[in-house]
Amino acid sequence: MPPKGRVTIADVAAASGVGVGTVSRVINGAANVRESTRRTVLAVIKQLGYRPSYLAVSLSRGTPRTIAIVVPHLTTPSAVMRLAGALAVLDAQGYDTVVCNVDTQGQRDDHLTALTSRYRVDGVIIISLRLSRQWLASFRRAMVPLVAVDVAVAGVPHTVIDNIAGGRMATEHLLALGHRRIGFVGDTRSRGKGGDLGSTSSQERLHGYRGALQQAGIRYDASLVRRGPHGAANAEALATKLLSVPDPPSAVFAASDTQAMGVLAAADRAARPVPGELSVMGFDDIESAKLLGLSTVRQPLEDSGIEGARRLCALLRGEPIGPLRQQLPLEVVHRSTTARLRGSRPSSAGTHVRNAARIEVSAAGRS
Repeated sequence: MPPKGRVTIADVAAASGVGVGTVSRVINGAANVRESTRRTVLAVIKQLGYRPSYLAVSLSRGTPRTIAIVVPHLTTPSAVMRLAGALAVLDAQGYDTVVCNVDTQGQRDDHLTALTSRYRVDGVIIISLRLSRQWLASFRRAMVPLVAVDVAVAGVPHTVIDNIAGGRMATEHLLALGHRRIGFVGDTRSRGKGGDLGSTSSQERLHGYRGALQQAGIRYDASLVRRGPHGAANAEALATKLLSVPDPPSAVFAASDTQAMGVLAAADRAARPVPGELSVMGFDDIESAKLLGLSTVRQPLEDSGIEGARRLCALLRGEPIGPLRQQLPLEVVHRSTTARLRGSRPSSAGTHVRNAARIEVSAAGRS
């Protein structure tokens, strides 16, 4: 009778009449297993529907220099760019890397449990994933060196940006162009079916947006704010509703470039020329942003991965890491999706933008 709940390697071993080590050798393709035993174990694996953990398989091979990177939503452009930076450093330092994708709370807990109790790695990089005190205590007990990227973790070296300042910079850029009705499209806290993974970047950028409006003497209008699950398609649906209100915004700040692309699609569908009738501002500066001429707040995505890996390698060499909080700079990139509001006068808000970051101008406005 198949076991209830998630099938484990111990369940396979019990049903096969062999030890866990034998099952592990079968999964890893080891030669020192009798062919009859191998066939039996494989048949039980198929019968029970056991899915070997990629992390377990990778680490059971005994690689002496292995780093694990735990990252949510692996295929998002920002995650890919951070990983590229980290992997370049780790490869150059001679480490093998196991990447653990997290889309649900269950996956997060499985990976962290494995890394702190069963499978030994030299160190771990946590990207964009908040850790509870209990998980931090587990890493300390296991004596696994840990660094974080894109998330502040108490007592752990972490590389971050100031999302509140970034949201303020994006909004000040639009204010400087004469816009006063500025919409916002961002994430809700919970992403995916597995519940909240702790990301607060969109909320913090919204906080910066509100702060910039307040500083400019503009009342916050909740009807201009739309939030939902992350993704371009969801952002397009949110922006479509936003652009259909009786007094629509003349500009929209999207909490990510991916969502800004959804806003651009909604503007095209609504026949709102960009930037002639609608200015659109993103956040991140992923590779496709430049191709689209998207104005955005650039954060050093690849550099954050590089710095996280560099700091972990220094930690593994026994070198002191300081300060624990490493904050990377942001900058406004003015491209062709934002332009001065027709009939508006230059705004003093531009002074705040110039003082906040260097502004890169590339490409003229399009209609």
